[in-house]
Amino acid sequence: MRRKIQGRSFFSQKKTWGRRLRSYLLVLIGALVFIYGGIFLWPVVPSQTNTQEALLYKVKISPQSSLGSIAQQLQEQGLSTPVLPFQVSARALFVGSKLKPGTYLLPTGASLGKILLQIARGDRVRESIAIIPGMTIWQLRALVDSHPALIHQTKGISSKALLQSLNLTYPGDEGIFFPDTYVFDPDEPDINIYRRASVAMQKQLLQAWDQKDPGSPLKTPYELLILSSIIEKETGRSSDRGLVAAVFLNRLNQGMKLQTDPTVIYGIGKGFDGNLRKADLRKDSPYNTYMNKGLPPTPIAMPSKESLMAAVRPAQSKALYFVAKGDGTSHFSQTLGEHESAVDRYQRKLAPKSK
Repeated sequence: MRRKIQGRSFFSQKKTWGRRLRSYLLVLIGALVFIYGGIFLWPVVPSQTNTQEALLYKVKISPQSSLGSIAQQLQEQGLSTPVLPFQVSARALFVGSKLKPGTYLLPTGASLGKILLQIARGDRVRESIAIIPGMTIWQLRALVDSHPALIHQTKGISSKALLQSLNLTYPGDEGIFFPDTYVFDPDEPDINIYRRASVAMQKQLLQAWDQKDPGSPLKTPYELLILSSIIEKETGRSSDRGLVAAVFLNRLNQGMKLQTDPTVIYGIGKGFDGNLRKADLRKDSPYNTYMNKGLPPTPIAMPSKESLMAAVRPAQSKALYFVAKGDGTSHFSQTLGEHESAVDRYQRKLAPKSK
């Protein structure tokens, strides 16, 4: 009889624990529903916007911010994000260590859960600036100085000061920034654009230098940069790039003057009015390659990767002259007589002389 009572007591106790476990699970599920429901139903973004977009609210999160710091930053910018609920919600969604800095456009009236997931994805505002092949340094400086999304730390500083800020020792700042589109966060210091572009150019320059023909007259990577910039300015169509390079390299090998207009124009500077006169060709200047042999002292523009490669791997040609044909291409000649005939035909529009 005693064993039977004990048996009933055991099974009764098991049923009691089962009921308690189910109750605990229901409470836990209810709590989770309440927490997650609150995270995704509790609006934290104001309905009034601080941007021109009617349905978006702009906020910024600083780099290397902790969860508590992010919550405080968002509060200071008008969001309802108390630190403790923010931290608990971020960890409940498993994004506590994934929140990324940057500028965000948040939907007005959005819940805490929605903005946490957006910030964890890094779905933020991005800006860009494009350095175009053939652009000069003063054009680039003006472009960077006028970009509204950059913090202008370099505006008005000298070329020497800019190079010092970048820890570079080039003779000048012309040609040392690689043409490309650079994407950045709003309110980024402009020096970062110059730094990224100079690092990219150094990488491309050294890669090209490693492929240089041993017989090339170019003695240093900087000379390669100078010649590439001239090729960039002299090439009307990309298919001519290798032949343009060949002409200049042939002239350097033979000790001839380069006699290229873009270097003279660069020497005139910002005051060039678009009309290159004979008097300009007779003015002595380090950039006047009609009067001086060899390369000018610095690049004259930002060369593309294609121009860098053309300077180290030119077309196989003995041409020493070329003239623009008027359609973007050039006519290449090995002799002065052939060149003068091409000038008559394409520049002076004279009929070919009868033999």
